[in-house]
Amino acid sequence: MRSMQSRLVSILLSFAAASTLHAADNPSPAAAVAGQSLQTILAGSWRSDDNRARDRYRHPAETLTFFQVGSKDTVIEITPGAGWYAEILAPLLQAQGHYIAAVAAPDSVAPDQREYQLKNRDKLTDKFAADKVRFGAAKIVEFDTQAPVLGAPNSADVVLTFRNVHNWVSSRTETAYFKAFYAVLKPGGILGVEDHRAPQGAALNTESGYLPEEMVIKLATDAGFKLDAKSEINANPKDTKDYPKGVWTLPPTLRLGDQDKEKYLAIGESDRFTLRFVKPRK
Repeated sequence: MRSMQSRLVSILLSFAAASTLHAADNPSPAAAVAGQSLQTILAGSWRSDDNRARDRYRHPAETLTFFQVGSKDTVIEITPGAGWYAEILAPLLQAQGHYIAAVAAPDSVAPDQREYQLKNRDKLTDKFAADKVRFGAAKIVEFDTQAPVLGAPNSADVVLTFRNVHNWVSSRTETAYFKAFYAVLKPGGILGVEDHRAPQGAALNTESGYLPEEMVIKLATDAGFKLDAKSEINANPKDTKDYPKGVWTLPPTLRLGDQDKEKYLAIGESDRFTLRFVKPRK
């Protein structure tokens, strides 16, 4: 087993390699502490084999360290689904921080999405209720998808969203979301965004699930954020982005079923941009 010292060095090196904007961009002391704790959490017995198997695509330790998540932070995760990241973040923040899962109010979504939202909310509720030791302090809050309010102004240290922006672009609510992120974050707070990356120079195609990175940067900066750093942590050069069912052709969805399944499994999950924004201090 690696010593605590060598583990910390590894985390710091991973972070430094991830940033492409700032050569001297190192994680805060709080983020380094979070990185150490993450090693234990990622090996936690409460994580399913299926969820662990996705670590090689999602790089949670490196991603959360890049987003400078500290164990004392108030962190809001936007629409966390059934809780893949929640089962990492909530235990990390259980003792000294606050984890808040912001979920869409079922009556504010399209009728064909209502059952999906209810199912995910119930899964998350059951997950938290079943393990008070690790999830007892976690909270679930609902918001109106047409006019999202995520909490009191200037109350969060970090807002995180994983593979959600393409859905908001499709429903034309993306501007409202980024304004809500800006409102709830403290000055100096971090917005972490990850999503499926469209080919360089490609026009927007809402049916594919892929987004131009430049579009997302503009959404954030128009809302008042400053782009602080980019990362290639979640890049996948094998992703050709030209599939019959868009990004959902790839795992984990595999929308074509057994058709060319081995081919798509060999590609893996999508190529993703990972962006860190900061709310400027006044």
